[in-house]
Amino acid sequence: MEPEIHFELAVHVAAPLVALCLIAASYLSAAETAITGVSRPRMHRLAQQGNRRAVLVNALLDRKDAVVSATLIGNSVLNIFSASLSTAVLTDLFGTAGVFYATLAITVLVVLFVEVLPKTWALLQADRMALGLAPSLNVVLMILGPVSSAAARAARFFLGLFGIRGHGGDDAQTQDDMLRGAIDLHGEGQSGDTAPEKAMLRSVLDLGDQTVGDVMTHRGNVALIDADQPTDDIVTQVLAAPYTRIPLYRGEADNVVGVVHAKDLFRAVKAAGGPAEVKIDDVLTPPWFIPESTVLFDQLEAFRARHEHFAIVVDEYGALRGIVTLEDIIEEIVGDIEDEHDAIKRGVVRREDGSMICQGEVPIRDLNREFGWNLPQDVAITIAGLVLHEARRIPEVGQIYAFYGFRFEILKREGTRIAELRIIPPAAIQAG
Repeated sequence: MEPEIHFELAVHVAAPLVALCLIAASYLSAAETAITGVSRPRMHRLAQQGNRRAVLVNALLDRKDAVVSATLIGNSVLNIFSASLSTAVLTDLFGTAGVFYATLAITVLVVLFVEVLPKTWALLQADRMALGLAPSLNVVLMILGPVSSAAARAARFFLGLFGIRGHGGDDAQTQDDMLRGAIDLHGEGQSGDTAPEKAMLRSVLDLGDQTVGDVMTHRGNVALIDADQPTDDIVTQVLAAPYTRIPLYRGEADNVVGVVHAKDLFRAVKAAGGPAEVKIDDVLTPPWFIPESTVLFDQLEAFRARHEHFAIVVDEYGALRGIVTLEDIIEEIVGDIEDEHDAIKRGVVRREDGSMICQGEVPIRDLNREFGWNLPQDVAITIAGLVLHEARRIPEVGQIYAFYGFRFEILKREGTRIAELRIIPPAAIQAG
Protein backbone atom coordinates (compact mmCIF):
# COMPACT_ATOMS: atom_id res chain seq x y z
CA MET A 1 0.00 0.00 0.00
CA GLU A 2 1.28 3.43 -0.95
CA PRO A 3 2.53 5.77 1.85
CA GLU A 4 -0.15 8.27 0.93
CA ILE A 5 -2.82 5.64 1.57
CA HIS A 6 -1.17 4.77 4.92
CA PHE A 7 -1.23 8.38 5.95
CA GLU A 8 -4.81 8.84 4.84
CA LEU A 9 -5.83 5.76 6.83
CA ALA A 10 -4.08 7.10 9.92
CA VAL A 11 -5.74 10.49 9.65
CA HIS A 12 -9.27 9.41 8.79
CA VAL A 13 -9.57 6.20 10.81
CA ALA A 14 -6.97 5.80 13.55
CA ALA A 15 -6.80 9.42 14.76
CA PRO A 16 -10.56 9.82 15.40
CA LEU A 17 -10.63 6.41 17.09
CA VAL A 18 -7.74 7.33 19.38
CA ALA A 19 -9.34 10.68 20.16
CA LEU A 20 -12.64 8.96 20.98
CA CYS A 21 -10.86 6.52 23.31
CA LEU A 22 -9.03 9.33 25.09
CA ILE A 23 -12.26 11.32 25.54
CA ALA A 24 -13.98 8.26 27.02
CA ALA A 25 -11.00 7.63 29.29
CA SER A 26 -11.10 11.27 30.43
CA TYR A 27 -14.76 10.85 31.30
CA LEU A 28 -14.00 7.74 33.35
CA SER A 29 -11.12 9.47 35.16
CA ALA A 30 -13.35 12.41 36.07
CA ALA A 31 -16.16 10.08 37.16
CA GLU A 32 -13.82 8.05 39.39
CA THR A 33 -12.44 11.16 41.09
CA ALA A 34 -15.87 12.72 41.51
CA ILE A 35 -17.41 9.62 43.08
CA THR A 36 -14.50 9.24 45.52
CA GLY A 37 -14.38 12.94 46.42
CA VAL A 38 -18.11 13.67 46.69
CA SER A 39 -19.50 14.76 50.05
CA ARG A 40 -21.75 11.97 51.24
CA PRO A 41 -23.41 14.10 53.96
CA ARG A 42 -24.35 16.71 51.32
CA MET A 43 -25.68 14.04 48.97
CA HIS A 44 -27.72 12.58 51.82
CA ARG A 45 -29.20 15.98 52.58
CA LEU A 46 -29.99 16.64 48.89
CA ALA A 47 -31.63 13.23 48.59
CA GLN A 48 -33.84 14.02 51.58
CA GLN A 49 -34.83 17.22 49.81
CA GLY A 50 -36.00 15.24 46.79
CA ASN A 51 -32.98 15.52 44.45
CA ARG A 52 -33.21 12.40 42.25
CA ARG A 53 -29.62 12.60 41.06
CA ALA A 54 -28.45 12.71 44.68
CA VAL A 55 -30.37 9.46 45.21
CA LEU A 56 -28.43 7.95 42.29
CA VAL A 57 -25.13 9.22 43.74
CA ASN A 58 -25.94 7.66 47.12
CA ALA A 59 -26.71 4.36 45.41
CA LEU A 60 -23.36 4.53 43.62
CA LEU A 61 -21.59 5.37 46.89
CA ASP A 62 -23.09 2.24 48.42
CA ARG A 63 -21.25 0.34 45.67
CA LYS A 64 -18.18 2.56 45.59
CA ASP A 65 -15.74 -0.36 45.23
CA ALA A 66 -17.59 -1.67 42.19
CA VAL A 67 -17.81 1.82 40.65
CA VAL A 68 -14.10 2.51 41.12
CA SER A 69 -13.17 -0.92 39.76
CA ALA A 70 -15.36 -0.44 36.69
CA THR A 71 -13.97 3.01 35.90
CA LEU A 72 -10.38 1.83 36.40
CA ILE A 73 -10.88 -1.17 34.15
CA GLY A 74 -12.55 0.90 31.44
CA ASN A 75 -9.90 3.60 31.72
CA SER A 76 -7.06 1.08 31.49
CA VAL A 77 -8.54 -0.73 28.50
CA LEU A 78 -9.11 2.52 26.61
CA ASN A 79 -5.59 3.83 27.34
CA ILE A 80 -3.98 0.55 26.34
CA PHE A 81 -6.04 0.37 23.14
CA SER A 82 -5.12 3.96 22.27
CA ALA A 83 -1.44 3.27 22.85
CA SER A 84 -1.53 0.04 20.82
CA LEU A 85 -3.40 1.58 17.90
CA SER A 86 -1.11 4.62 17.82
CA THR A 87 2.00 2.44 17.96
CA ALA A 88 0.75 0.21 15.15
CA VAL A 89 -0.08 3.11 12.86
CA LEU A 90 3.03 5.18 13.56
CA THR A 91 5.31 2.15 13.33
CA ASP A 92 3.82 1.38 9.95
CA LEU A 93 4.45 4.98 8.89
CA PHE A 94 7.85 5.67 10.42
CA GLY A 95 9.27 2.27 11.19
CA THR A 96 11.00 1.66 14.50
CA ALA A 97 10.98 5.37 15.31
CA GLY A 98 7.19 5.16 15.33
CA VAL A 99 7.33 3.38 18.70
CA PHE A 100 9.06 6.41 20.21
CA TYR A 101 6.63 8.82 18.55
CA ALA A 102 3.60 6.86 19.71
CA THR A 103 4.92 6.55 23.28
CA LEU A 104 5.66 10.28 23.49
CA ALA A 105 2.34 11.35 21.98
CA ILE A 106 0.16 9.00 24.01
CA THR A 107 2.05 9.76 27.24
CA VAL A 108 1.50 13.50 26.85
CA LEU A 109 -2.13 13.09 25.88
CA VAL A 110 -2.95 10.59 28.65
CA VAL A 111 -1.13 12.42 31.43
CA LEU A 112 -2.47 15.85 30.52
CA PHE A 113 -5.94 15.24 29.08
CA VAL A 114 -6.90 11.89 30.64
CA GLU A 115 -5.42 12.13 34.13
CA VAL A 116 -4.41 15.61 35.33
CA LEU A 117 -7.01 17.85 33.68
CA PRO A 118 -10.21 15.80 34.30
CA LYS A 119 -9.20 14.71 37.80
CA THR A 120 -8.28 18.25 38.82
CA TRP A 121 -11.58 19.51 37.50
CA ALA A 122 -13.43 16.72 39.30
CA LEU A 123 -11.68 17.48 42.58
CA LEU A 124 -12.62 21.15 42.36
CA GLN A 125 -16.26 20.36 41.49
CA ALA A 126 -16.73 16.91 43.03
CA ASP A 127 -20.33 17.32 44.18
CA ARG A 128 -21.55 19.04 41.03
CA MET A 129 -19.75 16.61 38.73
CA ALA A 130 -20.97 13.56 40.66
CA LEU A 131 -24.55 14.80 40.31
CA GLY A 132 -24.05 15.43 36.58
CA LEU A 133 -22.36 12.12 35.79
CA ALA A 134 -24.47 9.87 38.05
CA PRO A 135 -26.95 8.69 35.36
CA SER A 136 -24.28 7.86 32.79
CA LEU A 137 -22.03 6.33 35.43
CA ASN A 138 -24.88 4.06 36.43
CA VAL A 139 -24.99 2.81 32.82
CA VAL A 140 -21.20 2.25 32.83
CA LEU A 141 -21.57 0.22 36.01
CA MET A 142 -24.26 -1.92 34.40
CA ILE A 143 -21.98 -2.64 31.41
CA LEU A 144 -18.66 -3.11 33.19
CA GLY A 145 -20.02 -4.28 36.54
CA PRO A 146 -19.70 -8.01 35.78
CA VAL A 147 -16.16 -7.50 34.51
CA SER A 148 -15.15 -5.51 37.60
CA SER A 149 -16.74 -8.14 39.88
CA ALA A 150 -14.76 -10.89 38.17
CA ALA A 151 -11.58 -8.82 38.45
CA ALA A 152 -12.28 -8.16 42.15
CA ARG A 153 -12.72 -11.88 42.81
CA ALA A 154 -9.50 -12.64 40.97
CA ALA A 155 -7.68 -9.96 42.96
CA ARG A 156 -8.98 -11.35 46.27
CA PHE A 157 -7.88 -14.83 45.20
CA PHE A 158 -4.31 -13.74 44.48
CA LEU A 159 -4.21 -11.62 47.64
CA GLY A 160 -5.35 -14.69 49.57
CA LEU A 161 -2.35 -16.59 48.23
CA PHE A 162 -0.17 -14.05 50.03
CA GLY A 163 -2.21 -14.27 53.23
CA ILE A 164 -3.84 -10.87 52.80
CA ARG A 165 -7.46 -10.69 53.90
CA GLY A 166 -9.75 -7.68 53.56
CA HIS A 167 -12.71 -6.70 55.73
CA GLY A 168 -16.32 -6.23 54.81
CA GLY A 169 -16.42 -2.50 55.42
CA ASP A 170 -15.48 0.32 57.73
CA ASP A 171 -15.96 -0.46 61.41
CA ALA A 172 -17.41 1.94 63.95
CA GLN A 173 -13.96 3.13 65.04
CA THR A 174 -13.00 3.97 61.46
CA GLN A 175 -16.21 5.93 60.97
CA ASP A 176 -15.58 7.76 64.24
CA ASP A 177 -12.04 8.63 63.18
CA MET A 178 -13.31 9.93 59.83
CA LEU A 179 -15.85 12.15 61.57
CA ARG A 180 -13.25 13.49 63.99
CA GLY A 181 -10.94 14.20 61.08
CA ALA A 182 -13.71 16.15 59.36
CA ILE A 183 -14.18 18.16 62.54
CA ASP A 184 -10.46 18.94 62.71
CA LEU A 185 -10.60 20.16 59.11
CA HIS A 186 -13.63 22.36 59.81
CA GLY A 187 -12.84 26.01 59.23
CA GLU A 188 -9.40 25.40 57.72
CA GLY A 189 -8.49 28.27 55.43
CA GLN A 190 -11.35 30.44 56.68
CA SER A 191 -11.13 33.62 58.68
CA GLY A 192 -12.27 33.53 62.28
CA ASP A 193 -11.53 31.27 65.22
CA THR A 194 -13.31 27.92 64.86
CA ALA A 195 -11.62 26.30 67.88
CA PRO A 196 -14.71 26.62 70.14
CA GLU A 197 -16.90 25.03 67.48
CA LYS A 198 -14.43 22.17 67.01
CA ALA A 199 -14.22 21.60 70.76
CA MET A 200 -18.01 21.43 71.03
CA LEU A 201 -18.33 19.00 68.13
CA ARG A 202 -15.61 16.76 69.56
CA SER A 203 -17.31 16.87 72.96
CA VAL A 204 -20.56 15.62 71.43
CA LEU A 205 -18.71 12.56 70.11
CA ASP A 206 -17.10 12.04 73.52
CA LEU A 207 -20.51 11.68 75.19
CA GLY A 208 -20.50 8.04 74.09
CA ASP A 209 -17.13 7.43 75.78
CA GLN A 210 -17.71 9.21 79.10
CA THR A 211 -19.79 8.06 82.07
CA VAL A 212 -21.70 10.04 84.66
CA GLY A 213 -18.93 9.15 87.09
CA ASP A 214 -16.61 11.37 85.05
CA VAL A 215 -18.75 14.51 85.32
CA MET A 216 -20.79 14.09 88.51
CA THR A 217 -20.45 16.26 91.59
CA HIS A 218 -18.76 14.03 94.15
CA ARG A 219 -20.63 13.31 97.36
CA GLY A 220 -18.02 15.29 99.30
CA ASN A 221 -19.19 18.43 97.49
CA VAL A 222 -22.92 17.62 97.45
CA ALA A 223 -25.21 19.70 99.65
CA LEU A 224 -27.21 17.17 101.68
CA ILE A 225 -29.93 17.98 104.23
CA ASP A 226 -31.21 15.77 107.05
CA ALA A 227 -34.92 15.26 106.44
CA ASP A 228 -35.55 14.71 110.19
CA GLN A 229 -34.69 18.31 111.03
CA PRO A 230 -37.45 20.85 111.66
CA THR A 231 -38.86 22.28 108.45
CA ASP A 232 -37.74 25.77 109.53
CA ASP A 233 -34.12 24.59 109.63
CA ILE A 234 -34.51 22.90 106.25
CA VAL A 235 -35.86 26.13 104.74
CA THR A 236 -32.87 28.03 106.15
CA GLN A 237 -30.41 25.56 104.61
CA VAL A 238 -32.17 25.59 101.24
CA LEU A 239 -32.01 29.39 101.20
CA ALA A 240 -28.29 29.30 102.03
CA ALA A 241 -27.48 26.76 99.29
CA PRO A 242 -26.77 28.00 95.75
CA TYR A 243 -28.78 25.12 94.28
CA THR A 244 -32.40 24.66 93.23
CA ARG A 245 -32.63 20.92 93.96
CA ILE A 246 -31.15 19.36 97.09
CA PRO A 247 -31.18 15.68 98.18
CA LEU A 248 -32.54 14.85 101.64
CA TYR A 249 -31.50 11.82 103.69
CA ARG A 250 -32.48 10.06 106.88
CA GLY A 251 -30.12 8.43 109.31
CA GLU A 252 -27.05 8.35 107.07
CA ALA A 253 -26.04 10.14 103.90
CA ASP A 254 -26.38 7.00 101.77
CA ASN A 255 -30.06 6.78 102.65
CA VAL A 256 -31.40 9.47 100.30
CA VAL A 257 -35.19 9.60 100.68
CA GLY A 258 -36.04 12.34 98.24
CA VAL A 259 -35.14 15.56 96.48
CA VAL A 260 -36.59 18.92 97.42
CA HIS A 261 -37.06 21.64 94.84
CA ALA A 262 -36.68 25.12 96.34
CA LYS A 263 -39.77 26.43 94.54
CA ASP A 264 -41.92 23.55 95.76
CA LEU A 265 -40.75 24.09 99.32
CA PHE A 266 -41.29 27.86 99.35
CA ARG A 267 -44.67 27.47 97.64
CA ALA A 268 -45.76 24.99 100.33
CA VAL A 269 -44.48 27.27 103.12
CA LYS A 270 -46.40 30.23 101.71
CA ALA A 271 -49.59 28.19 101.29
CA ALA A 272 -49.37 26.84 104.86
CA GLY A 273 -48.61 30.24 106.38
CA GLY A 274 -45.25 29.17 107.79
CA PRO A 275 -42.67 26.35 107.78
CA ALA A 276 -43.96 24.82 111.01
CA GLU A 277 -47.13 23.68 109.23
CA VAL A 278 -45.29 21.99 106.35
CA LYS A 279 -44.48 18.27 106.35
CA ILE A 280 -41.27 17.85 104.39
CA ASP A 281 -42.32 14.42 103.07
CA ASP A 282 -45.22 16.07 101.24
CA VAL A 283 -42.81 18.32 99.34
CA LEU A 284 -40.17 15.76 98.39
CA THR A 285 -40.02 14.12 94.98
CA PRO A 286 -38.82 10.50 94.76
CA PRO A 287 -35.06 10.20 94.12
CA TRP A 288 -33.90 8.89 90.78
CA PHE A 289 -30.92 6.57 91.28
CA ILE A 290 -28.56 5.76 88.42
CA PRO A 291 -25.28 3.75 88.35
CA GLU A 292 -22.06 5.68 87.96
CA SER A 293 -21.21 3.57 84.90
CA THR A 294 -24.09 5.10 82.89
CA VAL A 295 -22.84 6.51 79.58
CA LEU A 296 -23.33 10.27 79.27
CA PHE A 297 -25.18 10.05 75.98
CA ASP A 298 -27.61 7.50 77.44
CA GLN A 299 -28.13 9.69 80.50
CA LEU A 300 -28.82 12.72 78.31
CA GLU A 301 -31.50 10.74 76.50
CA ALA A 302 -32.90 9.57 79.84
CA PHE A 303 -33.12 13.17 81.10
CA ARG A 304 -35.05 14.10 77.96
CA ALA A 305 -37.38 11.10 78.20
CA ARG A 306 -38.19 11.62 81.91
CA HIS A 307 -38.30 15.42 81.70
CA GLU A 308 -35.98 15.58 84.71
CA HIS A 309 -32.73 17.42 85.32
CA PHE A 310 -31.38 15.74 88.46
CA ALA A 311 -30.24 12.20 89.34
CA ILE A 312 -28.53 10.52 92.30
CA VAL A 313 -25.42 8.54 91.34
CA VAL A 314 -24.71 5.31 93.23
CA ASP A 315 -22.02 2.65 92.98
CA GLU A 316 -22.49 -1.09 92.50
CA TYR A 317 -23.29 -1.49 96.20
CA GLY A 318 -25.95 1.23 96.17
CA ALA A 319 -23.81 3.68 98.13
CA LEU A 320 -24.08 7.37 97.29
CA ARG A 321 -21.36 8.52 94.91
CA GLY A 322 -22.63 11.96 93.96
CA ILE A 323 -25.19 13.73 91.79
CA VAL A 324 -25.41 14.53 88.11
CA THR A 325 -27.57 17.16 86.46
CA LEU A 326 -28.54 18.02 82.92
CA GLU A 327 -26.32 21.08 83.22
CA ASP A 328 -23.31 18.86 83.99
CA ILE A 329 -23.76 17.04 80.68
CA ILE A 330 -24.39 20.22 78.72
CA GLU A 331 -21.21 21.72 80.21
CA GLU A 332 -19.31 18.77 78.77
CA ILE A 333 -20.32 20.07 75.35
CA VAL A 334 -20.30 23.85 75.66
CA GLY A 335 -17.96 24.40 78.62
CA ASP A 336 -18.64 25.88 82.04
CA ILE A 337 -21.99 27.60 82.51
CA GLU A 338 -22.24 29.97 85.45
CA ASP A 339 -25.16 32.10 86.51
CA GLU A 340 -25.60 34.74 89.19
CA HIS A 341 -26.36 32.12 91.85
CA ASP A 342 -23.43 29.84 91.15
CA ALA A 343 -20.65 29.75 93.68
CA ILE A 344 -17.78 30.79 91.42
CA LYS A 345 -15.05 28.48 92.61
CA ARG A 346 -12.89 27.11 89.89
CA GLY A 347 -10.34 25.76 92.33
CA VAL A 348 -7.31 26.72 90.21
CA VAL A 349 -5.11 29.80 90.57
CA ARG A 350 -2.34 30.45 88.06
CA ARG A 351 0.88 31.87 89.45
CA GLU A 352 3.42 34.10 87.71
CA ASP A 353 6.01 31.32 87.58
CA GLY A 354 3.66 29.17 85.48
CA SER A 355 2.63 26.83 88.26
CA MET A 356 -0.95 26.27 89.45
CA ILE A 357 -2.39 26.24 92.95
CA CYS A 358 -5.16 23.66 92.67
CA GLN A 359 -7.82 22.28 94.97
CA GLY A 360 -7.69 18.51 95.28
CA GLU A 361 -11.26 17.93 94.11
CA VAL A 362 -10.77 19.60 90.71
CA PRO A 363 -11.51 17.03 87.97
CA ILE A 364 -8.60 15.98 85.78
CA ARG A 365 -10.81 16.35 82.71
CA ASP A 366 -11.40 20.03 83.50
CA LEU A 367 -7.66 20.65 83.81
CA ASN A 368 -6.93 18.88 80.53
CA ARG A 369 -9.59 20.86 78.70
CA GLU A 370 -8.66 24.19 80.25
CA PHE A 371 -4.88 24.01 79.83
CA GLY A 372 -4.44 21.48 77.00
CA TRP A 373 -2.79 18.89 79.25
CA ASN A 374 -2.83 15.13 78.70
CA LEU A 375 -3.03 13.81 82.24
CA PRO A 376 -4.64 10.33 82.30
CA GLN A 377 -8.33 10.30 83.12
CA ASP A 378 -8.84 6.53 83.38
CA VAL A 379 -7.17 6.00 86.77
CA ALA A 380 -8.85 8.76 88.80
CA ILE A 381 -11.46 11.49 88.48
CA THR A 382 -9.84 14.27 90.53
CA ILE A 383 -6.29 15.55 90.56
CA ALA A 384 -5.95 14.47 94.19
CA GLY A 385 -7.01 10.97 93.20
CA LEU A 386 -4.36 10.88 90.49
CA VAL A 387 -1.63 11.85 92.99
CA LEU A 388 -2.81 9.19 95.43
CA HIS A 389 -2.83 6.59 92.65
CA GLU A 390 0.72 7.39 91.62
CA ALA A 391 2.10 7.90 95.13
CA ARG A 392 0.65 4.60 96.40
CA ARG A 393 0.39 6.16 99.84
CA ILE A 394 -1.12 9.07 101.75
CA PRO A 395 1.37 11.88 101.11
CA GLU A 396 2.55 14.35 103.72
CA VAL A 397 2.38 18.12 103.37
CA GLY A 398 5.49 19.38 101.58
CA GLN A 399 6.17 16.19 99.65
CA ILE A 400 6.83 16.57 95.92
CA TYR A 401 6.07 13.95 93.29
CA ALA A 402 7.01 13.88 89.62
CA PHE A 403 5.12 11.90 86.99
CA TYR A 404 3.75 12.41 83.45
CA GLY A 405 6.23 15.29 83.07
CA PHE A 406 4.55 17.30 85.89
CA ARG A 407 5.54 18.05 89.47
CA PHE A 408 3.00 17.92 92.27
CA GLU A 409 3.68 19.52 95.66
CA ILE A 410 1.28 18.77 98.51
CA LEU A 411 0.31 22.06 100.17
CA LYS A 412 -2.62 21.12 102.40
CA ARG A 413 -4.23 17.98 103.73
CA GLU A 414 -7.53 17.49 105.51
CA GLY A 415 -7.42 14.15 107.26
CA THR A 416 -6.39 11.64 104.60
CA ARG A 417 -7.68 13.85 101.78
CA ILE A 418 -5.38 16.04 99.67
CA ALA A 419 -7.06 19.45 99.94
CA GLU A 420 -4.61 21.61 97.98
CA LEU A 421 -1.54 21.09 95.86
CA ARG A 422 0.79 22.96 93.56
CA ILE A 423 1.09 21.71 90.00
CA ILE A 424 4.13 22.61 87.91
CA PRO A 425 3.50 21.74 84.23
CA PRO A 426 6.34 20.69 81.87
CA ALA A 427 6.59 24.15 80.29
CA ALA A 428 7.15 25.77 83.68
CA ILE A 429 9.71 23.13 84.63
CA GLN A 430 11.70 23.77 81.44
CA ALA A 431 11.48 27.51 81.91
CA GLY A 432 12.77 27.21 85.43
